[in-house]
Amino acid sequence: MPAFVLAITVLALFACGFIYYSRYLSSKVYRLDPAYVTPAHRFEDGVDFVPTNKHVLFGHHFTSVAGAAPIVGPAIAVFWGWLPALTWIVIGTIVAAGVHDMGALALSVRHRARGIGTLTKDVIGTRAGTLFLVIIFFLLTLVNAVFAVVIGNLLVSNPGAVIPIFAEIPIAIAIGYYVYKKRGAALVPSLLGVALLYLLIWVGMEVPVDITGFADAIGVDNPRNVWIVILFVYTFVAARIPVWVLLQPRDYINSHQLYVALAVVLLGVGVGWDAIVAPAINTVPEDSPSILPFLFITVACGAISGFHCLVSSGTTAKQLDKETDARYVGYGGAIGEGVLALCSVLAVSAGVAATQAEWDGLYTDFATASGGAVGNFVNGVASFASNIGIPMDYAVIFAAVVVISFAATTMDTGIRLQRYVVQEIAELAGWRRIANHLTLATAIAVAIPLVLALLPGGDDAGYAFGVLWQLFGTTNQLLAGLALAVIAVWVTKRRANPLALLVPLVFLVGMTTWALIVNLRNFVEADEWVLAPLDAVIFVLAVWMIVEAARALLAAWKDREGPAGPAPSEDSEDLEEEAAK
Repeated sequence: MPAFVLAITVLALFACGFIYYSRYLSSKVYRLDPAYVTPAHRFEDGVDFVPTNKHVLFGHHFTSVAGAAPIVGPAIAVFWGWLPALTWIVIGTIVAAGVHDMGALALSVRHRARGIGTLTKDVIGTRAGTLFLVIIFFLLTLVNAVFAVVIGNLLVSNPGAVIPIFAEIPIAIAIGYYVYKKRGAALVPSLLGVALLYLLIWVGMEVPVDITGFADAIGVDNPRNVWIVILFVYTFVAARIPVWVLLQPRDYINSHQLYVALAVVLLGVGVGWDAIVAPAINTVPEDSPSILPFLFITVACGAISGFHCLVSSGTTAKQLDKETDARYVGYGGAIGEGVLALCSVLAVSAGVAATQAEWDGLYTDFATASGGAVGNFVNGVASFASNIGIPMDYAVIFAAVVVISFAATTMDTGIRLQRYVVQEIAELAGWRRIANHLTLATAIAVAIPLVLALLPGGDDAGYAFGVLWQLFGTTNQLLAGLALAVIAVWVTKRRANPLALLVPLVFLVGMTTWALIVNLRNFVEADEWVLAPLDAVIFVLAVWMIVEAARALLAAWKDREGPAGPAPSEDSEDLEEEAAK
């Protein structure tokens, strides 16, 4: 099958999902109100709460949730065949991810832009909220540590990408100053920023930055660890300064890279008329992970991912200008990530190999597919780019810059979210000094994943990536299921129909608990006495949270038999404020 035909078909399905299904969710399920005064206006402080143009905020939200995951997950999942991977991407994006992301954003906006963990305490109960915060803290620590390792490896293997990646920081700061202080429009400066970024790739190719010699001079065996320290120093500063200085403009620049990458892929497969050489359904070795349930764990970002609810209720909710923008930013961001996942599937099924025999050599077993995922994507996109006359050496660096940019943006947001969670936990524990001290909370948010990222183990991958990352998929999808449960309870309390949430909720919780049980058995059989207890703890927390959510949902459903619910602008938070007055 020609890759171009498949790409156009999937894009048309995504367009239908946004036009029709997100409109239904906006008006009938979440009942978004354009007159509602959002927290960005009510609590504007110029640091975290900043009313933001929906196009700029889309850029922040999309690039924060994207990272490398919607590239890596689909690139691995093609191991089972491109058809099941792409089917889950399409259905998961339209029916699950958009529902989850927009719902988390709407819920948070209606509750003073508080995080999903704190909201769980309000919507379901104190025990559930505390359990949720524990799961969130573990997930964020793992994400921030592993993304630092991934970015460090990419910078080591692609020294030509170092200059354009780090030059993006002053470019973004200049744009942020122009937009926020001078009240200028963001579109033209950001487009110029993207153009300058791609021009600097030529500079990076001529002046590659290889820090191996520096690492040897200071006694560091792996140069990746030097990059890891540099990245965490940078994120400490980035998470502490106002969002308009760096986070918003950098993310807006990176959002344009989605359109550029999509254009390169579509033009490349259109001009080259590349055929998909990967099998639609692949015959895998007997010792491979089963497609059920692990397809739905491997492809998280790019379909539905629990990390998205942290971004929606963490940074994005504090910047939403109008409540109705949640449709464009939340559901649209999920569609954008689905498009990136589509590009990944095309790159590794049509671009990276010319024949099925050649493709089979790249996907001999699950370990090989996992280890080569990023490289296969980069080489596949580079092949598409060469079809339209872009030199192959430039195209490889271009693809690496796209991956690193998305991953770095996710890490920026991840550390800021970790700071919020640290403050929430400190507030619950009564540690006022940490809860009210931004610098101290940020330092804690940086220190814990930094130590984890530097821990040796898992061969050369490091302990976080080589060992603990095996728990990420199930933990992440569990978080998505639990977030859907919280949103479903809130929607039911407002006497709206929760069916759009319950369908993906039941499916996702079922697949996640299944995977947790299978993994627990595998860890015990392999004598993994770190992973097995952690897996068991996550499973217990999952069951506990599901019971708590089910009880709250049943109670909310019984209340539906009472009088008609409040108008959308009269939620509990507004009523609490009126009572306080």
